[in-house]
Amino acid sequence: MARPRTFDETKVLDATIACFWRDGYEATSMRALESGTGLKGPSLYNAFGDKRALFRLALERYADRSARARIKRLDAHPDPAAAIGIFFEDLIAISLDDVERRGCFIVNTALEIAPHDPEIGAAIDGYLGEIRAFFLRCLDRAAAAGRLSPRANREELSQMLLGLVLGVRVAARAAPARVALDGMVHPALRMIFPDGKLARRRRR
Repeated sequence: MARPRTFDETKVLDATIACFWRDGYEATSMRALESGTGLKGPSLYNAFGDKRALFRLALERYADRSARARIKRLDAHPDPAAAIGIFFEDLIAISLDDVERRGCFIVNTALEIAPHDPEIGAAIDGYLGEIRAFFLRCLDRAAAAGRLSPRANREELSQMLLGLVLGVRVAARAAPARVALDGMVHPALRMIFPDGKLARRRRR
């Protein structure tokens, strides 16, 4: 009969995220994971599998806490253009609050591992696809409300917005300045929604 777990699984996964996020997959040793989680190797293996399996679970937990949670909240916004604007305002705020310049765990993984690992690459593509699908839903609703030009290619615009997300997250690690990040985002949003009716968070 299996012994009941004596630890909080979500806390262990959050500690695992912190380890992988700080050092990346390759540089994170099992010893570092043991130190970060407070569990010995056999306990980690028995509960979560090997290092690779633990990394996949960490990515999934991160996606649930970050982009998916934001998308779930903004999908319910009555103004689809404002939902996109708020998404980017939140993204900029998160990037500016990242004093350690860790960036986005998923984007970091895309750069470090995805080009050399088809399985991880497919997972990352899936996470990014969820963000693009959110943009596409917003653009479809905006088009139905007459907020977009009839000639607008919504598939291409959703891909452009996803590229903007990646650009903001990477640029913020190099130069986390609001003026620079705003300069990337606001012209693109004004191009898509020239009426200028985009809700924004109050700046701190």
